[in-house]
This record gives sequence, structure tokens and C-alpha cells, in this order.
Amino acid sequence: MAKLRTISLAALLMAAWGTASADTLQMEGASAQMDDGRPTRGMSQAKVESRYGAPASVQAPVGDPPITRWEYNNMIVYFEYDKVIHAVLKR
Repeated sequence: MAKLRTISLAALLMAAWGTASADTLQMEGASAQMDDGRPTRGMSQAKVESRYGAPASVQAPVGDPPITRWEYNNMIVYFEYDKVIHAVLKR
């Protein structure tokens, strides 16, 4: 019985020791993508328009909460109410 407890304890300690390691993910170029000219989350529609000009087209609000889409020549900006929630560059 004592031998079984010792083996179980050793197995438990080895399992815990094996899960304590971690890898580091290196993302080269990630900092360059952070400032790629897109509006940032939380910007108001007025601020986007003053910085990037009038959009080429505007899709009316859809859904609840209302989501509006502004299309520019090089990007699409999505708003919830009047705040940016996402902006994507066109390819």
C-alpha cells in the first residue's frame, strides 16, 4: 500500500512538473501592423470622417445594436452606434 502511494505521488509530481512549461510566440512585424493607417476601436464617426474624409459609400445601420459600414477606397470601417468596432484593409 505504501509503495502504491509513493508511485502515485511520483506520477502526480511528474505530471505537474511537465505542465509547468510554456513556449513564447514570436510575432515579427506585429508592431508595424498596429499602426497601418486604420481607425482605432472606439473612434467616433466624426473623428473618422475628419481624419480620413467622407466615405465612398455608407451602408445604413442594420440590427440591434445598429451596425453601420463605411466603405473607403482602401478600407471598410464598421461602427456600433457611432463608435468604431472594426476596420479592415481591402486587398
